[in-house]
Amino acid sequence: MKRLLSLGLLLSACMASAQQAPQYGVKPPPLAATPYIFDTAEQHGIKVSVLVKGFKRPFGMAFLPDGDLLIAERGGDLRIVRRATSAQPMLDPEPVPGMPKTGRAGLHDIALHPDFTHNHWLYFTYLEDAPDGPLLDGTTHRSALTLKRGKFEGGRLTNVETLITAGSSWPTASRVRFGKDGKVWVTSGGPFDNQSQELGSLYGKVLRLNDDGSIPRDNPFVGKKGANPAVYSYGHRDQHALAIHPVTGQVFSAEHGPNGGDELNLIKPGANYGWPHYSYGRNYDGTEISAAPLAPGIEKPVVVWLPSIAPGSILFYEGDAFPAWKGNLFVASARRGEINGTGGLERVVFNDAFGELRRESLLTQLGKRVRDVVQGPDGNIYIVTDGDEFALMRIEPSGR
Repeated sequence: MKRLLSLGLLLSACMASAQQAPQYGVKPPPLAATPYIFDTAEQHGIKVSVLVKGFKRPFGMAFLPDGDLLIAERGGDLRIVRRATSAQPMLDPEPVPGMPKTGRAGLHDIALHPDFTHNHWLYFTYLEDAPDGPLLDGTTHRSALTLKRGKFEGGRLTNVETLITAGSSWPTASRVRFGKDGKVWVTSGGPFDNQSQELGSLYGKVLRLNDDGSIPRDNPFVGKKGANPAVYSYGHRDQHALAIHPVTGQVFSAEHGPNGGDELNLIKPGANYGWPHYSYGRNYDGTEISAAPLAPGIEKPVVVWLPSIAPGSILFYEGDAFPAWKGNLFVASARRGEINGTGGLERVVFNDAFGELRRESLLTQLGKRVRDVVQGPDGNIYIVTDGDEFALMRIEPSGR
């Protein structure tokens, strides 16, 4: 009983500290109606255009085979941008019918089945309200990570079914992707308490499932007593990013550190990534979390961000529109160094062994929180912004 009380007090203190921390920042300028032209380090001239506004906290995107774009809103709806790659895209005024109620935290991420053109399965994650009510000041609620799928046909969602639901926990975001192995990969957050290290919990993990929600036989913890067989890796904090490398098929995730120490990780079967006992970041009061960021048995990140960038999504670019960027990693950034109004897009260049060569910060002039970044069928790059303005934007060569 004493241990439970101590854990509750510690958790309450951590959440209260995070909620009550001063909000430092700069006021970003409003987005312009005319395109921006920026210079970059390797690709050089790029044109950045606002395509559509009017969303409710957009978080995830997926292009449909016909060139329309699905956008998941934290407001809870699924939206369609018609002819997204054209000169005049249009936001459908009505949300997609059939999307189930997603709770206070709203809809998170979406992914098309690899055989979508034939089976029309759309997968999505969200946090379902848990029955144990509000915490602290009445604004923070316990929730349950949920993965569902439904048939997206004729502009509506039908035949919705639940593939996995985690237990009640604290609200964190998630991503869902299909690997080259045909499996469904899902990230979950575990920023508080020790759930990230508990193999029986689905929080603070990367999960791997068959497309029907069943468990692959070769998952690393299948048959291990006390472990959930959906777990593929553990010891993660708050993972807002997940990507499958288009050439190698390797799985990468990016997670928020507490105060600095954001990480890009190569996901390995059964591997432990350290949280909450090891971190490159610090507590929000500036004190250290661990004397050393690594220890025997703890996986080393591929990239660390100090100060933090608040990674929102990641993309390995493979298109032809930007030849100088092929193979680069793009990372959506909500803010840098805990300063609001400083988000943008990070570009990381690797060698063939994923050794980091150089980095570039893009779109910092806009000062927007970038939540998702995807490659369009036209080879251009598309982002959605959060914060003071909710917009879909396109990045393309400027022609200069």
